[in-house]
Amino acid sequence: MRTVSWRPSAPLGPRCEHTPFDYGFLLRVMEETPWLGALNEYLSRRSYLAGFSLTQADVEVFSRLRGPPPCQYPHALRWYRHVATLRQELQATGKRVQPPWSPPPRTEVPKLYLYNSLTRTKEEFIPQNGRKVLWYCCGPTVYDASHMGHARSYISFDILRRILKNYFKYDVLYCMNITDIDDKIIKRARQNYLLEQYKEKKPSPTQILQDVLTARKPFLAKLAETTDPDKKQMLERLHVAVSTALEPLQGAVQGDAEGAVLEGHAQLLVEESKDLLSDWLDSQFGSQVTENSIFSTLPKYWEGEYHKDMAALNVLPPDVLTRVSEYVPEIVDFVKKIVENGYGYVSNGSVYFDTAKFDAGDKHSYAKLVPEAVGDQKALHEGEGDLSISADRLSEKRSPIDFALWKASKPGEPSWDSPWGKGRPGWHIECSAMAGSILGESMDIHGGGFDLRFPHHDNELAQSEAHFENDHWVRYFLHTGHLTIAGCKMSKSLKNFITIKDALAKHTARQLRLAFLMHSWKDTLDYSSNTMESAIQYEKFLNEFFLNVKDILRAPTDITGQFERWEEAEMELNRSFYNQKAAVHAALRDNIDTRTALEELRVLVSQSNAYIAGRKNAKLAPNRMLLQSIALYLTDLLKTFGAIEGAEPIGFPVGTNGQNLESTVMPYLKVLSDFREGVRKIAREQKVTEVLSLCDMVRDETLPELGVRLEDHEGLPTVVKLVDRETLLKEKEEKKKVRADSSYICQDRSMAKLAKMKIPPSEMFRSETDKYSTFDETGFPTHDADGKEISKGQTKKLRKLYEAQEKLYKEYLDSMQNGS
Repeated sequence: MRTVSWRPSAPLGPRCEHTPFDYGFLLRVMEETPWLGALNEYLSRRSYLAGFSLTQADVEVFSRLRGPPPCQYPHALRWYRHVATLRQELQATGKRVQPPWSPPPRTEVPKLYLYNSLTRTKEEFIPQNGRKVLWYCCGPTVYDASHMGHARSYISFDILRRILKNYFKYDVLYCMNITDIDDKIIKRARQNYLLEQYKEKKPSPTQILQDVLTARKPFLAKLAETTDPDKKQMLERLHVAVSTALEPLQGAVQGDAEGAVLEGHAQLLVEESKDLLSDWLDSQFGSQVTENSIFSTLPKYWEGEYHKDMAALNVLPPDVLTRVSEYVPEIVDFVKKIVENGYGYVSNGSVYFDTAKFDAGDKHSYAKLVPEAVGDQKALHEGEGDLSISADRLSEKRSPIDFALWKASKPGEPSWDSPWGKGRPGWHIECSAMAGSILGESMDIHGGGFDLRFPHHDNELAQSEAHFENDHWVRYFLHTGHLTIAGCKMSKSLKNFITIKDALAKHTARQLRLAFLMHSWKDTLDYSSNTMESAIQYEKFLNEFFLNVKDILRAPTDITGQFERWEEAEMELNRSFYNQKAAVHAALRDNIDTRTALEELRVLVSQSNAYIAGRKNAKLAPNRMLLQSIALYLTDLLKTFGAIEGAEPIGFPVGTNGQNLESTVMPYLKVLSDFREGVRKIAREQKVTEVLSLCDMVRDETLPELGVRLEDHEGLPTVVKLVDRETLLKEKEEKKKVRADSSYICQDRSMAKLAKMKIPPSEMFRSETDKYSTFDETGFPTHDADGKEISKGQTKKLRKLYEAQEKLYKEYLDSMQNGS
């Protein structure tokens, strides 16, 4: 190595005599013996024989030595002799040595900040182990179809995960659970099983009527005592639906209707009343359901549907997926350790967490996330589950705010062996045990929905820190905001949800993701037509830019012609490019603010569009390389966000099943476009309008049906763009509507003009009695409404209007005489 890389501003490393250091460190070691040892070790890795020449660093280090190093430092001694010889030669010949180097000033590296629910503020993100990030995310409880409320969390976390990994280059290990043992799953599985059994028995219409009336009594009692406005509204909707279905069957039974009529009304009632019936059947016969397989079939099916939904949304699968049913032994061991540490107690075969004992500890604190919610019995009961808040269960606890770690199974519930008897895990302990098994005693990030903060995540924190005896099980808690529909939180329990499949039937996965990207991940997002329309328009805005750039890049040029001279327009666009990149980076560092980032991208695209338009107006080709750089940057960033799939370097992919349709068909379309352009040129010169009409028909009617848009520009080559067929057909319909509206406007204007032409000039001012009071014999006004004589200037203006009307009226009379 001929020269030494010297970084005088480099940070100091550990002072170890056996580690090779750069010269910058050597200059800061004061003790002679460690310094000589480090120098010798460093020089053992450096070639200073062949072609060796002095550097400024060599001169400075040499000057510290009062003489040759001792023999126990052979590399330093050999180096010293070479430097001494070279210095003598330089002094004798008068050759110049390498001058000092001026290092650039040190600038602070911008930091990433994330909103941490543990402090309710943005905190600098500092992983516990270099760039390695351990991340656990609460996954779904799989007992029904995934809806857009779930998508809110999983798409948002997918965006954050991709940005941390692919933009900020962290090494992320992402672990997520599947909750397949839970009160909701147990209850839903039993209800589904009992309802199917009920249907298989084929009860008579009369029996169905009686059963529904019986099931309605506890339902009406529940409706009367419900105070939550959203739940009450949901129950009222259900009540209306059941009542509406009841009336026809009651009437048919009383009127002795035919069997087919009765059967039809009865089946409709069963369908509308399935929630009431299944609740009632569960209360009567739920304890008789004992087969464990009944409780595993339901979650297995819905887990499969969940994974399909995530794939359709382009959500990356987790690195590690844990299922509660596969971690029961680990959960039992986790609970045993909590009890051994003194923070859990056994009661009637169940194990509960002692919140008072935990909170009294010097290094522990209960409810770190939402301390103000401690004592909220409604939230605590929801956290325990519907099957775990009976009076006997609640009486087992030492304190109302204690929560279950292990639940003794009742009849009609699945069970597993444990030191405390047959039972099943509590909801909160599941995540703690699974996350602890994979990520250890402390993780960097824990994610979940906003409504999981209390009691679920607060209880997770408490029991995990009780198990590991620490106060930092989670460093950063990230909670995504709610997704609302018409201002109401989307929820399965409220039955106001839109399934992911239903959403994807209306909008693409990219459009849904763009809608999420256009809002802060931690704030409430309202899922509405306005929200989606904004995302659709943003997608269209980006796509048009990509299509324009790809058209510019397809223009033929030789290898040197790609590099055009930069003028002021290019310099200005490039300055904007770097400014917007810096603004995007600042936005992503600020709590991964994708909303601001997308607005900055909008500014960049608008500036690029203005540049392209300016060049085309001047009949000049835009700078290919600059626009390509901008398009590549935008594409790469959108890929990072998960909004673009595929390997195409620029823009949204066209085609399916991995086929690059654009590269396949574009050469043929270019040939067609060039041929059409040549035909149009000849047709214009020869004034063959029929051929021009045929060319327009190809552009406006034929090619849009194939997903191709041609854009003709006067004096410039035709632009060819591949756009999805549905978009082009929609544009075509909108153009027809505009043309129709224009024809109506033209017709209205023609009618108005005809009506005006029919007025004789002698009558045009006489009707304006609010302006004029006196007229001459031709109908021309001489005095205003107050009787004052009209001024000369005003008379001149009115005379022009009068003469114009004379001309119009003459045209009307002539047209009448000609019969037109």
